[in-house]
Amino acid sequence: MTTLSPSHTLPSAEEVDVARESGRVLSACLPTRAKTQRIEVIDDHGAAHPVRVPVSALRLLIDALSEIGEGNAVGIVPMHAELTTQDAADVLNVSRPFLVQLLERGEIPFRKIGTHRRIRYQDVIAYKDRIDAQRAKTLDALAEQAQTLKMGYE
Repeated sequence: MTTLSPSHTLPSAEEVDVARESGRVLSACLPTRAKTQRIEVIDDHGAAHPVRVPVSALRLLIDALSEIGEGNAVGIVPMHAELTTQDAADVLNVSRPFLVQLLERGEIPFRKIGTHRRIRYQDVIAYKDRIDAQRAKTLDALAEQAQTLKMGYE
């Protein structure tokens, strides 16, 4: 399977508008019990080409269009993919040296190929989910403490 890496370029204003409209139209096709949907693609010569698309792929496309519609760059990574340290750092939005520290402390599993570290995408996402849950719990505790101390957050 080909891995599409994030383009690191933000969509243009025109792409944002097209993505918003396309996402709305495709979302209307989503509520179905069918496992596939049929869409048509029109080529440069005006010829229509019917394409059967799994509903799961359609959901993924709608999610991607929603992100592009918000002005975000989008990339697709297979769940079983192995990432380089730089790719994993990019997913977590941290520096590569910081990520290497996380690996060496055993917070994210990895394997070595020669001198190169490889990290499973699933493990990076599991770490991210764990950290996000810890952050949310800490923020809840701080908010509760601020209310208890009547710090003006009514």
